Amino acid sequence: MDGMKNLISSNIRKFGMVIALVGIVILFQILTDGILLTPLNVTNIIMQNSYIIVLAIGMMLIIITGEIDLSVGSVAAFVGAVAGVLLVSWDLPVIVGILLCLLLGALIGAWQGFWVSYFNIPSFIVTLAGMLIFRGLTLVVLEGRTIAPFPDGFRSLSSSFLPDIFGGGELQLFTIVIGVLLSVIYILFEIRGRRSDIKYNFNTTTLPLFVAKLVLITLIINVFTFVLAQYEGIPYVLIILTLLVIGYTFLMGKTVVGRHIYALGGNINAAQLSGVKTKKMKFWVFVNMGVLAALSGLIFAGRLNAATPQAGNLFELDAIAAAVIGGASFTGGVGTVFGAVIGALVMGVLNNGMSLMGIGIDWQQAIKGLVLLGAVAFDVLNKNK
Repeated sequence: MDGMKNLISSNIRKFGMVIALVGIVILFQILTDGILLTPLNVTNIIMQNSYIIVLAIGMMLIIITGEIDLSVGSVAAFVGAVAGVLLVSWDLPVIVGILLCLLLGALIGAWQGFWVSYFNIPSFIVTLAGMLIFRGLTLVVLEGRTIAPFPDGFRSLSSSFLPDIFGGGELQLFTIVIGVLLSVIYILFEIRGRRSDIKYNFNTTTLPLFVAKLVLITLIINVFTFVLAQYEGIPYVLIILTLLVIGYTFLMGKTVVGRHIYALGGNINAAQLSGVKTKKMKFWVFVNMGVLAALSGLIFAGRLNAATPQAGNLFELDAIAAAVIGGASFTGGVGTVFGAVIGALVMGVLNNGMSLMGIGIDWQQAIKGLVLLGAVAFDVLNKNK
């Protein structure tokens, strides 16, 4: 019991958001008469929220440094518009077009990071200006019209699935096999990590709690892949999201760069005195945000199969809300990639569940605002305690 109390008390925000997500899922599963967790709708939730999850990961890093980026929606729209010109109007190869768009996102991030990092202009002002600039450039590039359709190779980025190499028919056997393999890899990784912690006398959870955690996570992985296997299997965009989550979790938890980002947001003066190159670090965080905003724009354009002037509207608010609900603090130095994903899923399930119930967009916005306010209030109360 002591081990359980310590585990919960040290991860109260993380457990709170996971419990909130589970509660929201159960609530809408009941209110929608079981439609929410059907294989088709689970796949839709993943694909509909993929671009917000990508943005939430980048926004989490921005907020951890104590900054904000209001331009991500406009950048996503601008990059989608450029992708439309490159791939549809100019007929460039898909790979070349994607790489050029990601490079454009990096340049945009570098432009904004330069003003924030080296001129000390508040990020709120710089990115607010960026929001206006790139929304205007989107209209200029598209000339007020929609460009469509994209090539099949580009659309597969956000709307296609892994083929079933085993030919399982209605049940995608390859997806189930992937779930089993992921479970084995996860178990081996966790056992290796626990042995390393014990070897160096680090604090570890008790063996029963460790085993319970392995069983629970393994069960979740296999149930999730089984649900996906009943429809079309694993979408390509889910593979992209998984690689991003694993990569950024490793970056923030296991590398010097990740430690420096947390130090920068926690106390910039202490970080400078400790030898952290704070300006350079903040600059590269904005470059990273630009690349992820570009990727988000490509995914959204591929799913919509069109580059439109209205793309990216309110994406920045959804990304900020996902990061804050997932545990980020505007004071900086606090937040996790896992939390950003949980926050994005909370927003996504809310949107999907309310849409299934026929709730209008006006009430959806109001309810999401209340959820965001409640998450921040929970964070403030938790810190006060």
